[in-house]
Amino acid sequence: MANAQATDTYPGTLADVPGWFPPLDQVLFTWFLERQEANGLRGDLLELGAYLGKSAILMGRHLRDGETFTVCDLFESEAPDDANKAETSKSYASLTRQAFERNYLSFHDTLPTVIQGPSSVISSHVAPRTCRFVHIDASHLYEHVHGDIGATRDILLPEGVVVLDDFRSEHTPGVSVAVWEAVLNRGLRPLCLSTQKLYGTWGDPEPIQEELLTMLEGRDDCGLSVQWAAGHRLIRTHARRVQPPPFPRSRHYTAPAPQPVPVPRPSARPERSRARRLATDLLPPVVTRAVRRARAGRP
Repeated sequence: MANAQATDTYPGTLADVPGWFPPLDQVLFTWFLERQEANGLRGDLLELGAYLGKSAILMGRHLRDGETFTVCDLFESEAPDDANKAETSKSYASLTRQAFERNYLSFHDTLPTVIQGPSSVISSHVAPRTCRFVHIDASHLYEHVHGDIGATRDILLPEGVVVLDDFRSEHTPGVSVAVWEAVLNRGLRPLCLSTQKLYGTWGDPEPIQEELLTMLEGRDDCGLSVQWAAGHRLIRTHARRVQPPPFPRSRHYTAPAPQPVPVPRPSARPERSRARRLATDLLPPVVTRAVRRARAGRP
């Protein structure tokens, strides 16, 4: 779990922003978003659950003119029910809207549209069939995730991509149930699985998967396997030594001070020759002392 960020600290790089956003998922987010742009797919971006902004900052880089990026999070607002209140108090006590906005504006000139409230209100703010990319990382409770998936199905464009976080973490069984229920009963088609996230669509997954396989097979820094389950092709990838994609530094970046080059210290005494070392090790002490006196010119 990431440490809370001090309220007066500005990130210099994306890695400085606290959060759970592994390099492999940064690679996959970037690939899906760049593919949409290359194919001319236009639409808005949406994130449900932002924490301190790490994934939102990356998503915001792919926002184009005429598109809207919406972020919805409770931040420090009151949770809608006791179970959600207990969850947020335990895991997100340090989360504030101010900290999120400070981080985001370190990398971007303007904020996204921020909705401070539970994810259940999102359908009142985002119109149906308007989003091309949605990241769901809000509550981990089954009822809430079930509702988030239903709202996303209506909001997403037919060719759009949804990313569901924590679909198989041991501490989030409610997410797992809701996600696989959506795959089996609600028309969600998996595109790929990372260690933390399931990427899916309600459109045709095959063209995207073929391009994704080509990209992943060309890399030697991540593991890859393909499995079938209940009629779904599951592309599973996991990190080996994946490096995050290049990302611009923030406006607050400061280059680290150069470290002084250490100067080797001279030896306190000249190193003895190999012959002298052998003599010291092998000759009796009386002989060794006599040799030393003779070399010193002493009787």
